[in-house]
Amino acid sequence: MYICPSPLMHIGDLAERTNTTPQTIRYYEQLGLLGPVQREGRKYRQYSEEAVARLEKIAMLKQLGLSLEQIRDVIDLYFEDATGIRGKRKVVEMLKKQRRETQEKIGSLQQFLHELDQNIARLEGLIRAIEAQEDDESSQ
Repeated sequence: MYICPSPLMHIGDLAERTNTTPQTIRYYEQLGLLGPVQREGRKYRQYSEEAVARLEKIAMLKQLGLSLEQIRDVIDLYFEDATGIRGKRKVVEMLKKQRRETQEKIGSLQQFLHELDQNIARLEGLIRAIEAQEDDESSQ
């Protein structure tokens, strides 16, 4: 006899399906990344297919470089309309901002690298001058 699987799953099943851990799922719930869960009686958390979709979207957004805080700001937008266009626009905004900030950091690091090179060259010049002076004094 075939028994139709329940549309809801326990946390272990959700973790296995999404290649994550129950601890991570609980943490995401605390952060508000996953919606409220249903409870079987008062014991076990139960999740729907939407939780699977949300966890997959969270993983994808993390791969793009978004923080969990940023993901919390955008995740619901993906589930408010079928196209997810509002979510995508918001993510593009966030990524452009990260890109600008990264460019600024690169500029600062390049300046710091230039200063390091100058300091290294200056100190190596001083070392050579001192060594040359010592060589002159020892040969006399």
